[in-house]
Amino acid sequence: MRRIIRLLVIVAVLVGITAAIWAFVEKRGGNGPGWTTVEVTRGDITEKALAVGRIEPRERFQVKSKVSGIVKRCFVEVGDRVATGDPLFEIAPDPTPQELLDVDHGVRSAEAVFERAKADLERGRELHAQGLMPQGDLDRLAESFELARVSLEQARDNRELTRSGRVTGGATQVETVIRAPASGTLLSRAVDVGDPVVPLTSYQPGTELAAVADMGDLLFEGTVDEIDVGKIAVGMPCRIKVGALPDRPVSGRLSRIAPQAQKSEGATLFDVEIELEEGQDVVLRAGYSANSDVVIREKAGVLTIPERLVTFGEDGASTTVEVPGATPEAEPRTVAVELGLSDGLTVEVLSGLAEGDEVVQRPPKEIS
Repeated sequence: MRRIIRLLVIVAVLVGITAAIWAFVEKRGGNGPGWTTVEVTRGDITEKALAVGRIEPRERFQVKSKVSGIVKRCFVEVGDRVATGDPLFEIAPDPTPQELLDVDHGVRSAEAVFERAKADLERGRELHAQGLMPQGDLDRLAESFELARVSLEQARDNRELTRSGRVTGGATQVETVIRAPASGTLLSRAVDVGDPVVPLTSYQPGTELAAVADMGDLLFEGTVDEIDVGKIAVGMPCRIKVGALPDRPVSGRLSRIAPQAQKSEGATLFDVEIELEEGQDVVLRAGYSANSDVVIREKAGVLTIPERLVTFGEDGASTTVEVPGATPEAEPRTVAVELGLSDGLTVEVLSGLAEGDEVVQRPPKEIS
């Protein structure tokens, strides 16, 4: 019994303390029966449109091979700087036994045709010299000989290319070392030593070996919702917030707005590009996620109040706020105000209030 009484006393003390704290909070927070006040202050307001996207290099290209085989050597690693013509990979040919037989037979067949054409041409010249063959027939033999010679060269080049992966003779130079087509930074390497390589042809895309981009020329690529795209224009200033660098804002200017929308998860979006301004002391990497505020209009040092305190008339033209009465016990009175720029949360006050005035803030209505 004594234990129960002690428990009841503790509960009563806790209830009393809770009630006292609640009364204190109500006394401090209230500036009248059921409402508080917010002071009119000066601040900056920016009307902006949000673009969601990422940092990407302007120029990015894939490196592919024009010969098939396996990767014999890799000369570069991800992050390396390369110049035009620098070696990237060496491809070793990996022909099948059937391909080896085909090129060998092709050479022997071309040699037989060439020897036959050569013998016919020599005999034709002898007959022509004796006046037994007209010039036209001799010209046809010479043409057949030349075609046979070209076919033999082609068969030998094909055999050399299949066996060693390179062609060193003639005017055409083919090698198995894949070189950088332009200067840049190696963003990714998709193959290692021993990986098979499919060549780039007119009927197949080929194996991607690496991706190279100029990391000195980056831009922001993103999308803007159709609600905001009508408010923005090329040349507007932008403030980019990179997710990996929250304390290092990046500035730029809107350079492109797509003429056609795209659908994404039920939303209508427009692609945009933002040129980054030069000389910014920040290190950016390709693929950084980022958000950009496209600045439509901006004002500094203007009178501001929270937009939620404004009451809009049914016609949409009249705007009013409530200010405290003459005495603490008096009911708030309504004052007409003229509004200016808004960012959706804060609104500019053009007339009707002065700096330091107080505006009544009603508690939110309870939804039953």
